[in-house]
Amino acid sequence: MPYDMTITRGEDIPSALRELPQPPKELYIVGSLPPQSFVYLTIVGSRRYTSYGKDVCEMLIEGLRGQPVVIVSGLALGMDTIVHEAALRAGLPCVAFPGSGLHHDTIYPRANLNLAKRIVDAGGALVSEFKPEQKAAMWTFPQRNRLMAGIAKTTLIIEAEEESGTLITSRLATEYNRDVCTVPGSIFSPTTKGPHMLIRLGATPITSVNNLLEVLGLNPKSDEEDLARKMLDCSSDEIKVLEILREPVTRDELLRTLEIPISEGNSLLTVMEIKGLIKEELGEMRRS
Repeated sequence: MPYDMTITRGEDIPSALRELPQPPKELYIVGSLPPQSFVYLTIVGSRRYTSYGKDVCEMLIEGLRGQPVVIVSGLALGMDTIVHEAALRAGLPCVAFPGSGLHHDTIYPRANLNLAKRIVDAGGALVSEFKPEQKAAMWTFPQRNRLMAGIAKTTLIIEAEEESGTLITSRLATEYNRDVCTVPGSIFSPTTKGPHMLIRLGATPITSVNNLLEVLGLNPKSDEEDLARKMLDCSSDEIKVLEILREPVTRDELLRTLEIPISEGNSLLTVMEIKGLIKEELGEMRRS
């Protein structure tokens, strides 16, 4: 970076963290913590994420654009990086808790040093209770996880192996009486064994942006509001597809209505499915 670093103690530590069984005695902060009146949402997941997990994460965060939500994660490689990048693109306040001190020479991982800079430049913050020169170690990650779980109203898990360290954060969130949510996935994927276990234990399954908004205590978007938001970054062909799909139709009927070569039409629909704009369900194409 480097940036000015402040030390926060006592009543200046966020109230959600002061409530913890072992509250931090002091916090080192680079940048500015968003107002506590915002809803803090911690999102974590597997380092070995799949394309499905990445797409879901980006879709859910983009769906929060314009909401009073702060996105929290751990700056780690893998899903944490996807979370921070998606939050920056959506214009949401972002807070990162590295598993190290915040000195320029010790912040971890080094590969995300530029990402850390962009989080601060966008008005977010890097936060740690470790001394600035503290290097990342095996014990620092579980310790910082309790702060990520404690500062947020809700923790969302996107992909985690059954023995993943990510599940430490969800366990702590439960102990702190915070909401825990997770995204279901394929029963054949090892990265969804953790989420499916959490659902069996009572975590809320998240299958849409509106699910997440409800858990956060925010007003779900109407279908028309959601459509208008989706159309902002769509091409003219994508807008035409979304307009046609005000009611579900079969793929063949949709391709006929588009009046473009079938190969181009199928490519268009594939890209829109990857972007989370549409889906095929029960033999029909419909908006996601």
